[in-house]
Amino acid sequence: MAERIALEQLLSQGRPAHFPVALRDGATLGFADFEARVAGWRAAFASREGRRWALYFEDTFEFAAALLGAWHACKCVYLPSDIQPATLERLRGEVDGFAGDVPAPLAPLAFREGPLGWAALASQVKNLVVYTSGSSGAPVAILKHLGQLTREVDTLADLFDARLGDEARILATVSHQHIYGLLFRVLWPLTSGRPFLARALPYPEELLAVLETGPAALIASPAHLKRLPESLDWTRGRPQLRTLFSSGGPLPAEALHACRTLLGQAPVEVYGSSETGGIAWRQRAQDDALGWTVMPGLEVRLNDEALAVRSPHLPDDGWFQTEDRARLLPQGFELLGRKDRLLKLEEKRVSLSAMERSLVECGLLREARVVPLREGLRTTLAVVALPTDSGARLLADGGKRALNHALRERLAREFEPSVLPRRFRYLEAMPVNSQGKSTEAALTALFDSRRPPLRVLEHTAERAVLSVETPASLPQFKGHFPEKPILPGVAQIEWAIQWGRELFALPPRFLRMEVVKFQQLIVPETLLTVELTWTPAKGSLHFKYTSATGTHGSGRILFGEVQG
Repeated sequence: MAERIALEQLLSQGRPAHFPVALRDGATLGFADFEARVAGWRAAFASREGRRWALYFEDTFEFAAALLGAWHACKCVYLPSDIQPATLERLRGEVDGFAGDVPAPLAPLAFREGPLGWAALASQVKNLVVYTSGSSGAPVAILKHLGQLTREVDTLADLFDARLGDEARILATVSHQHIYGLLFRVLWPLTSGRPFLARALPYPEELLAVLETGPAALIASPAHLKRLPESLDWTRGRPQLRTLFSSGGPLPAEALHACRTLLGQAPVEVYGSSETGGIAWRQRAQDDALGWTVMPGLEVRLNDEALAVRSPHLPDDGWFQTEDRARLLPQGFELLGRKDRLLKLEEKRVSLSAMERSLVECGLLREARVVPLREGLRTTLAVVALPTDSGARLLADGGKRALNHALRERLAREFEPSVLPRRFRYLEAMPVNSQGKSTEAALTALFDSRRPPLRVLEHTAERAVLSVETPASLPQFKGHFPEKPILPGVAQIEWAIQWGRELFALPPRFLRMEVVKFQQLIVPETLLTVELTWTPAKGSLHFKYTSATGTHGSGRILFGEVQG
């Protein structure tokens, strides 16, 4: 096993020139390659004023080099989870500049060659800002110092290095732009001397192909693990999987069973947050093994039934209060769900968490999220839900109104009529971001008035069939045209992209459209069938709109990764 080197001394102590750091396009990048890239990024950052720099890279090797280069240039790095326009606009007021795969108008910092020669980094310098996922509101910035990261990486190595053996590579489905991916996919491998794949593997087919080539550990999220297709021959890669990690949210029972059956092992689940870092872990050989083991050096206690943590991964020695309800056990604790999220509605305090629990307990939903919607001067509640088999049958037999009514009746036993949800969306899977989180913004967007009512009739890893209504009230019909409203072609393309991103793991960058045809007009109140076919190898999303009168429109949209 390679010598472990702390982050502070990684460059000043160094490794042999050909020591493997990363794998990219079939080539191995050694420590000398890494050191040269870090030196170049250090020179680039040192040439510019301002201490606060936002980094966003798709390539993990380049990201790691820029991160270390910025730190050695005494810069503080901000890690946005994405480069959506709203994210970048918010960052403009927080940082002095950008580096990486960001739009050209932001004038991203350019790499430049620089001399070698290193001093150790200072542990107490506050040089990293990460963001919460925004799963219950707007993302919040969290400032960390290098010592926190070093201590947590040491904890991970102490706990899990032996599971990986000497030759395991690090593969990941999650982004390094979030604290989980940063620690498990970048910092732990660098300090323990394990090569990591320079790109993420969001598609199961790619993951299996890479897994077959040699021993590996997989860094994944519940969102990816619950979508492992049974159609792939996982026996080809299973012998190479040394261990499997999951974090970022609760692991559903179906994902746990899929991991055991297809991958041959239950994942090591890691519980923590952006604020606290890792708190505890477990590996469930049985479904009823609910207890979490506290990580070494941490203490936990209960405050009003909610878990509090004192940890070397925190910036000080104080207690951090989580919002997770728990029950203490001799060797750790059991999680009991989130502490009530309270909202004042119609002059009454409503627990969104309690409402979600009530919805799931009725047996018609396997997952539910309640979100507030601002409609004019009023705030109302809406539900985004994944039906169980029983719920799906009710939806098929009685339509959306029947399932809505059954859920509202169930809630009326515990909540006053004035606070009951008014709007519902039923999905095959929750929309998730690159960290596998369902953010409040993404859930709220499902109730946009421009989105037509729809049902998912069929959904696999590469194909989906939707039933889509087109009520005359849709804003896309307004003004186009006054005498005879029709649905614009641009709306059909916009919908295809939106649904494609919800149903498949599309790359972030729109490239171009091909063979787009609009054969028949779509008028109000047309019931459409929309077929979406995703071909990962080609980055191609094919769409086709049909109805009882024939084909209305079709085409192909190509996507790719963000280019540097």
